[in-house]
Amino acid sequence: MKLYRQTVEDFRLYSGVEIEDLDAVREHNSRYSAKMRAVRIISASSVSKRDLENRLVRKGESEEQAKEAVQWLSELHLVDDRQTARQTVDSCIRKGYGIARAKQALYEKQIPKNLWEEALEDYPDQTERIADFLRSKLRDPDDPREVRRAIDAALRRGHSYGDVKRALEMIGTESEFEEEY
Repeated sequence: MKLYRQTVEDFRLYSGVEIEDLDAVREHNSRYSAKMRAVRIISASSVSKRDLENRLVRKGESEEQAKEAVQWLSELHLVDDRQTARQTVDSCIRKGYGIARAKQALYEKQIPKNLWEEALEDYPDQTERIADFLRSKLRDPDDPREVRRAIDAALRRGHSYGDVKRALEMIGTESEFEEEY
C-alpha cells in the first residue's frame, strides 16, 4: 500500500507499528490523494471550481473527495472562478478573438454564467485587430472568393459580422455577402 508522507506523519506510522484502523488510514490517504491531484491540475492551468471537480472525478476520485479538495483549494485562494474568468478573457483578447469566442472559452472552462458579464465588460473594440487579420488573409481584396474566406475566418474567431464589415470598410474592401450573414 502506498501512503503519502502526510498520512504517515498524521498516523505516526513507522516500520513495525501495528495499524489499528486500516480503513481510517486508507480514507485519510485517499483524501490526501485527491488534494494532491487537484494541486497538480491547477498548477498546469487555470481551471474553474466545477471543472476541477469534474476532472478529479474523471481521474478516479470520489465526488465527496473531489468537493473537499476543491473547497480546500478555495480556502487557500488557489482556485478562484472570477480570476479564471478574467484570465480566460484576457487570453482571448491577446489572441485577437471576438466576444463570441471568449464566451465559448468561458463555457468550456465551466465558469458560472453570473461571472461572464463582469469578465467581458471591458472587452476592447476589436475593429483594428480584425482589419489587421483581414489584411493578412487577403492577397487580392477584389477577389470575392478570397474576401468570403477571410470573412468566414474572422467569424470563426468569434467576431460579429457587423465588426467584420466595419473592418472591411476600414481597409477599403466592400462585402457583397451581407445577405448571407
